[in-house]
This record gives sequence, C-alpha cells and structure tokens, in this order.
Amino acid sequence: MPPGSPRRALRAVAPDLSSDYVELRARSAFCFLEAASLPETLAERAAELEHPALAVADRDGLYASPRFHRACLEHGVRAIHGAEVRLRDPGEVIAGELLLLVESPRGWRRLSRLLTVAGKRRRSDRKDRPRIESAPTLTFDELAEHAEGLTALTRAEAGLSPTFLDRTRETFAAKAMGDGDEARFFVDVSRTLDREHERAVRRAVALAESKHIPIVASGDVRMAHPEERNLLDALTCLYERTPLDRVGRRLLRNGERHLKTREEMARRFADRPEWIRATRANAERCEFGLDVLEYHFPAYPLSDGETQDQALRRLTYEGARVRYGHPLPRLVRRQLEHELTIIEKLGLAGYFPIVHDISEFARRSDILVQERGSAANSAVCYSLAITAVDPIGMKLLFERFLSEERGEWPDIDLDLPSGDKREAVIQHVFEKYGERGAAMTANVITYRSRLAVREMGKMLGMGPSAIDRLATLIASIDHRDEFDTLEGTLSEAGVDPTAPRIRLLLSLVEQLRGLPRHLGQHSGGVVIAAGHLDEVVPIEPASMQDRRIVQWDKDCCAEMGIIKIDLLGLGMLAALEVTTELIEQHEEKVVDLAQLPPDDPATYEMMRAADTVGVFQIESRAQMATLPRLKPRCFYDLVVEIALIRPGPIVGQMVNPYLKRRAGRQEVSYPHPSLEPVLERTMGVPLFQEQILKIAMLAAGFSGGEAEELRRAMGFKRSEEKMDKIEGRCRPAEQLSDGLLQPGHPGEGCPASRGRGAAGRCHAERSAVHPRDGYAGREARGADRLALRGRAFRTGG
Repeated sequence: MPPGSPRRALRAVAPDLSSDYVELRARSAFCFLEAASLPETLAERAAELEHPALAVADRDGLYASPRFHRACLEHGVRAIHGAEVRLRDPGEVIAGELLLLVESPRGWRRLSRLLTVAGKRRRSDRKDRPRIESAPTLTFDELAEHAEGLTALTRAEAGLSPTFLDRTRETFAAKAMGDGDEARFFVDVSRTLDREHERAVRRAVALAESKHIPIVASGDVRMAHPEERNLLDALTCLYERTPLDRVGRRLLRNGERHLKTREEMARRFADRPEWIRATRANAERCEFGLDVLEYHFPAYPLSDGETQDQALRRLTYEGARVRYGHPLPRLVRRQLEHELTIIEKLGLAGYFPIVHDISEFARRSDILVQERGSAANSAVCYSLAITAVDPIGMKLLFERFLSEERGEWPDIDLDLPSGDKREAVIQHVFEKYGERGAAMTANVITYRSRLAVREMGKMLGMGPSAIDRLATLIASIDHRDEFDTLEGTLSEAGVDPTAPRIRLLLSLVEQLRGLPRHLGQHSGGVVIAAGHLDEVVPIEPASMQDRRIVQWDKDCCAEMGIIKIDLLGLGMLAALEVTTELIEQHEEKVVDLAQLPPDDPATYEMMRAADTVGVFQIESRAQMATLPRLKPRCFYDLVVEIALIRPGPIVGQMVNPYLKRRAGRQEVSYPHPSLEPVLERTMGVPLFQEQILKIAMLAAGFSGGEAEELRRAMGFKRSEEKMDKIEGRCRPAEQLSDGLLQPGHPGEGCPASRGRGAAGRCHAERSAVHPRDGYAGREARGADRLALRGRAFRTGG
C-alpha cells in the first residue's frame, strides 16, 4: 500500500502527535456560499475539541476576522487570520490559489493591501457567467511586492502545476523575505477518505517533494459540525446556480470537511509526523492578533506649535462666543470646560474639528446639514455648529453622548438632503482623504426566513407558486404568538410538514437563517484613516459608481476602533430645499429656515387640527390622532409630541397619563420631591432618555457613565443580566427603581436631543412653506402618495 494512503495512516496511531496539530485551513460562512459555519460557531467548536488555535481564511477577503477574533477571545482559542487569493498569468488564466496566513502587523497590512488590489478586478458585469470569470485576482508581481510577513499554503490537488510551484517558491524565497532559511511556502495535504482525491494528493506530494517544497497537514474545513453537511451541499448548489437534482459530482464526495479532533488528525497523518509538526511551527510563527490593529484617525491640520487639544479648545471658544455672546455666561464656560476635559482625557480632540470641517463644507456649498442623535447633548458640538440644539438651554446631559467610563468613540450622524447634494458631501470626503484613505462601511446582508425559503425552494426544484406560498407562510411565523408553531401554521394552510421535501426545506431554512449572503453598502457610514485605510481593512468597489466600501460592517468597525461618521440622506431636507427654491421663484421671498419664528400661531393651529399629511415625523396615524389631544401651542410641545409616540412611552403606558395631566384631568405628582426639577416640564411623567439618566444620578448616586449604562441595558434589546446587576445598585432607591426598571420604560424611548432636532425639521416643513409649494417640493423629490393626495385635496387638482 502506498506510503501516503489514509488507510495505512489510520492503522498507525501516534498519540504524541496530537498536541502538535493546529488546523491551518478553515473557511467560514463569510466565504459566501462556500462554507456553512459562522466564525463564532467555528471558534466555539474549536474550544469544545480543545484546539489551542485555529486559522480561518475566507476567499478574497477578511470579512469574518473581527467576529472570529472576538469569538476566539471568548472561548480561549488563539485566532490565526488569513485569506485565500487567486493568482493569474498575464493572459488572464488562473494559475492557482494561495492561502495567505498573517504572521505579523506588517503581514496584516500587506494582506489587506493585496485584497484591495485584487478587489478592483472583481467584474460585476459578468453575473451570468461562471464565477471564476468575475473573481478578484492578483499577479505574481503584486504578490511579490506585498509578500512580507505572510506564510503561503497551496492545496495539494490535481491541478497543481510545476510552473505555479516554481513561481510561488521564488516569490516566498527566504532571501526575498529577509528571515533566514525558514520556509514561507508550503503545500498542504488533506485526507478526506476519498480515493480519487487521494490519487491527486499523491501526485501533488510527489511533485512538491521533487522541488523540495515542505508539506503541511490540513483538514480543509468547510463546516464546524458534521451535521451541517446538508447545508453545505445546498450552499454549493446555490454557488453553482444549479438545482440539487442536476448538480451531480460538483458536490463534495462526503462529509469529511468538518473540524475534527487533534487526535483524529494525528491518526490520519501518523505516517507523516513531520507534516503534523509543521502545522504547529506555522501557527507559532503566525502570532498576529487584531488587538494590535494599527488604525489612527486623521489629525486636524494645526497651526505651528499647536496641539490637537489646543486646536479644539480654540475652535470651541470661537464658536461659543458666536452662539452665546461675549463674555460667555459662567454656566456655559463651566459646561464647556467639563466637556473639553473629558474629550482630552479620552484623546478625542482631533475628531470634532474633522466633523466640523465636513459640516462647514456642506454649508459653504449651500447644502442643508443637521446632526441627529445624542451629539446634540454636547455644548462643544453646538459651539462648533455641528448641531443646532443648545444643550445648556435644553438642560441636556452630556454623558448621554460621551462619558469617561465608556471610553468609546463618539457617534455623530449628519443629516443631508438625499440625492446629489448628499453624494457631493460623500465625494468631498473621498477626495480629501484619497482613494486609500476613505470608504463607506459595509452592510452584511444575511438570510432571513423569506429569502432562505426562496433560495432553498429553488435548490430543491420547487415551482414558483409553491415557493411563494411557502415563503409567505414560513415568514409569517416570525410575527405570530409564541404559542404558534410552524408545523401548525403549515398544516392549517394545507401543507404537510412531515412530507420529506418540506421537512428538508424547513431544516435547511432553519440552518440558513442568519448566515451571510453577500456584502452590501451601509446607508451613510463613512470611515477615514490617517495614512492608508486599505492597510487596516481591505477596500473593494461598491456596486454604486464612484463608491467604495471596507469589508467590515459598522459594528465590526466599531469593535476594531475604526471611526465612522454617518452622512445620511433625508428626503425631507431635500423637499425643504426644493420648496424654498419654489417660494423664492414664485413669490420672490427668501425663506431662511434658521430664522423661522418658533411659536407661529398659525403653524400650531394646523397641527392641532392634525393637518399634517406628508409632514416629517408627525404624519403617522398615531401622531395625527395624538395631536388634537395634546394641542401643541409652542415648540417644546412639539418635542413632547414626537417623544410620546415611541415604543418606550407607549409600552410603558405613559402616553395617557401625560395627556390626562396636560388636560387637567389628573393631578401632577412626582415619585420624590428631589425629582421635581427633572420631571417638571413633562408633568411628572418621564418621557426622555435624559430624564432616566438624571433620575439614576439623583436617586442611586450613579455617575453619568453608569447612568448611560443603565439606559443601554433598558434599551429595546433588553439585557436581563445587565439589568439584574444594575438593579442591585438601585436598592437605596427601591421606590423609584421599581417603576423605572420595568420593560417599556423610556430607556427605549426618545432622546430629548433627537426629539428637539426632529421637531425643528417638522416645524420648518410645516411653518415655512405655502401648501402648494410644499407639496410640489415633496412631489419633486418623489414623496409618498399621501403627500400627493394631500396636494390634490388642497388645490382641487
């Protein structure tokens, strides 16, 4: 029997080898249809099987790296990062594939850059052609330029050519790498108990040995558990765009591509112990971890001798004198010093002038810009004209935006008119920081019930009408009562849930749900870097022209410390721009939205009559039903109106108590006299998130950061574990905590700053415009049918 035979290897067991084995070839579901397990599942399974380390290398990208890094930390497994790339000859012919493992921070920078270069060659115009024709590729010259700090593996298979081995060995030669005689290029062998594959492996091994290229063992892992074999076959059918009954030999021959124990791998390679030991040597060399990711936010241009802290302080006080007058009131100066001290301690001074610069570009270009969200709680942001809300006058809490305890980067969202003007701001950022310095964040599109049913139904050869019906039925269970079952729903609709094909469909849909399908583009998140962003995370072209995206979504970017600025498109701002232009054109009157009277009686009279069809934020049926009951007469009433119709106040049953107190049908009371200053403006009913923070600080002695932790724990995705910990700290104030810690409290509701900003926008839309021009403006921006219906009603047209 030949020396490389798996049967012979299974007889010869060398238990001492098991401690030397490290799996160096595994794919996650971020290979997009080429593997079946999430990176978290692979890390968890590796820990169960007592693997000390695991390498995950997906094709063409580092999409899974942040999630794999986090999961490995949680489970005590060392993460080894890498990616698979295709090499091509000058004639566009694919010469072979390499798995590149990262050894060091330099290797990460090189691999990220390589993937960026390869991604530019992805052909989006060949979707109906074989995937290999549109695949990202690299040349050997590009690989040689960026090979430092990387270890390369190529799979032992039938297509392995002598030319490919020679060129790759030359690229990774020790003299080129400057690391002595240590090898950096290996042929990796997997034994999958398949005779045909084994014959190809023997030929490849003989070829590699003839050229003195070292060999390493691998499991060629495509799934964490053997039970995922059916799902992997289904994904292969989707990848091949072929139904299951016609895919034939393109499926894997067996289910051996799952993560195995180290003892099992030692038995399979007992006749070649040096191949096992090579896995450990490679793993020890690949010591890079994402905890040393070298990302830096750009520095703001400085005057000679000026620091970032000094520049922010100078810009802040210059803007504050414009906003608050000169000399500055003592309260304003005290608040600015409090905020600047925290910003300086956290090392964030360079961030705020950068955002200020983007806002200023929009204003210089006559583009409406307004911040949404918690940045309106900051007097520094207000002074820099990033926000239009005075947090001191509104008595907003800075710690809702930023606190020393959280120690995280701030999140500032800028609203811009949707369409060309927003795109102009995005392109300005791209141009300023360069092709390699700025990109959009990605959005990972995952399988949900309806899409999973449709794709699995096609794969199983079901007809379109059957797929449509099943997709509707199965997706509907996501929104039904917890006592409803999928089997019961299907039976009621006349579908037999025990039929073999239906049973297989349900099983596959359950496994497929939540897996990544493809990479999309975030609605407005832009990340920028000092230096080269593409050496921190790979960048690839977006489907939209002149757009590019990083390979990580916003959450992964945040976890890795990469700063995102949201440049969001808002149709209402575009409608306001068109409307003011129409007023100027037809009525020769210039409307300055910043100078609109905040308490115009005619505006509030229309609101009290629920005459708000098509008006931003107050056009829903719930808002239109509440307006006549609340009877807004001033701007703050409008802020409250917007805050009332939110999940927190509604579920927490606070809407009716507030409306009754406002109408004088219920007495105004407070849980404790000390809370009267906090709850006075909302008649004793807590509606805003900032009120919760202040109550926690007064009643339980929380710091601003601890109070924000409470608010987050009370959020929509409520964490019972976090709430239990926090509730223990509230014991000195049990009378208050009993009410405040109930589900549906305004921890899930509206920040006062956001309510103030939204109120400003809807007030501008309602009070600034003539009905005819307002609706014409919304029509010009493609507004909804309700707005058009309102225009027809008003004009009789």
